[in-house]
Amino acid sequence: MGRVMVASLCALSVTLCAFPGAKRGEGAPGRPLGPGRAASAEAPEPPKPPEVPEPLEVHAPESPEAPEPPCDDLPYGTGALRTGTPASAPAPGREAPAPRRPGRRGPHDPSPGQVRDMLADLRATLRSRYGTGDERELDATRRRAGRTVVPVWFHVISDGARGRVPRSAARAQIATLNRAYGGRLGGADTRVAFRLAGYRTWPRRAWFRDPVRHERQMKGALRKGGSETLNLYTAAVGKAVLGFSTFPQWYRADPAGDGVVIDYRTLPGGAFRRFGRGFTAVHEVGHWLGLFHTFENGCRPPGDGVADTPYEARPAGGCPRARDTCPRSGRDPVRNFMNYAWDRCMREFTAGQGLRVRVSWAAYRTRAHHVPDAADGYGEARSVGGAR
Repeated sequence: MGRVMVASLCALSVTLCAFPGAKRGEGAPGRPLGPGRAASAEAPEPPKPPEVPEPLEVHAPESPEAPEPPCDDLPYGTGALRTGTPASAPAPGREAPAPRRPGRRGPHDPSPGQVRDMLADLRATLRSRYGTGDERELDATRRRAGRTVVPVWFHVISDGARGRVPRSAARAQIATLNRAYGGRLGGADTRVAFRLAGYRTWPRRAWFRDPVRHERQMKGALRKGGSETLNLYTAAVGKAVLGFSTFPQWYRADPAGDGVVIDYRTLPGGAFRRFGRGFTAVHEVGHWLGLFHTFENGCRPPGDGVADTPYEARPAGGCPRARDTCPRSGRDPVRNFMNYAWDRCMREFTAGQGLRVRVSWAAYRTRAHHVPDAADGYGEARSVGGAR
């Protein structure tokens, strides 16, 4: 599913900037995201034909408190700034409007029944491969192997001028993934790390402007590696949806479609003020690793299938200090990376989410190698995850 902007932002007229150059049940899997579907955020372009899929899920992009500075002052932007009257920001401690999901369901947006099926498939796959559906038992036997390091192929899609993300920004995104998944921003260490296996730029105007419509063609031409390789694509995903991802359960049926697509302005230092710390990739990669949204299924079982993320009735918009939207025990996980808060208000995964990531990897993505723990940094590698 895709990370989306808060509803109030959708009213803005935007000229895009560019880069220069018993909880959830036994062993239930993480929160699944289907690829988001939204119109390109570029300015202006003809209306999309009706057959274009709509975003699956939204990750609230910014709802600025004041007009943004000119793009010349933004790390990855040149040209015009956002125009129009910005929506009023919530008072301190108040919650911004929650992100809105498109009225029509996207083709990959899992229903509550499909979420149950995906969790059941995880348990069945674990029993088939390892003789047990007990996630903790399996994890205890695999922890001796050390930290799982995921090779990342970074595909930069541009229109020749806009979207030209530099290699330094790709490295900064990898560093952000390592800090988030290593528990160095708060929360639990998932024992998963990332290393840059490859970086390539592709001037493809149509792909850049509408990566949703051209997703199949783009991935078919560019994808590298097998089930263990994260293919991360940057393009102008849109002003309503910031990114979209596949789930590990889908790899067997559609390996060519596997991967994560994010808006290039969400990278660390990017032009989306509320969503420019690189956490859109953290969120979408969570889906790629088997996590659902913390608000999956609202207050109804199985929720997101993770025991230590309390039930949550709706996404957290903006930066609420605390809230409790379901009658079951526990306050909403508003700071969790699998929610929809602004980047500055996200900081953690839970231990249960880390467990889910590791067992989902064991079930669906075990081609990756394991290495001993390192104190910091999982640097660029030149030959990991070869082309298939």
